[in-house]
Amino acid sequence: MNAINWFEIPATDFDRAVKFYETALSISMHREPFAGDPNAFFAYTQGQGVGGALVKADYAKPSADGAVIYLNAGTREQLDAALARVEAAGGTVLKPAADLGEIGFSAFIRDTEGNRVGLHAWPENRS
Repeated sequence: MNAINWFEIPATDFDRAVKFYETALSISMHREPFAGDPNAFFAYTQGQGVGGALVKADYAKPSADGAVIYLNAGTREQLDAALARVEAAGGTVLKPAADLGEIGFSAFIRDTEGNRVGLHAWPENRS
């Protein structure tokens, strides 16, 4: 069982936020309103693992403080490539990739909306 089953990253400029994550992480996001609010979903399999979305809603305000989510950046090479795309996509690298030993690598970015977000990659020899 996962401790987290869903996350939301708030956005004030929804289109800018979607473009940032699609560019920085080299992914495509599915856009669809949910409960009347614009959402863009990170890829996931419903009922398996953790899912999440970018959301523009009155109840969700971007923040550089508070809870931090870590997005799966794939391999160390993919993490480095994502970090290399962050600034061109309009964000900021707050902390470059750090080696965490047997639990992999992590870095911190600030997205176009002002959110502090972690990126994580497992070590390649993880079994």
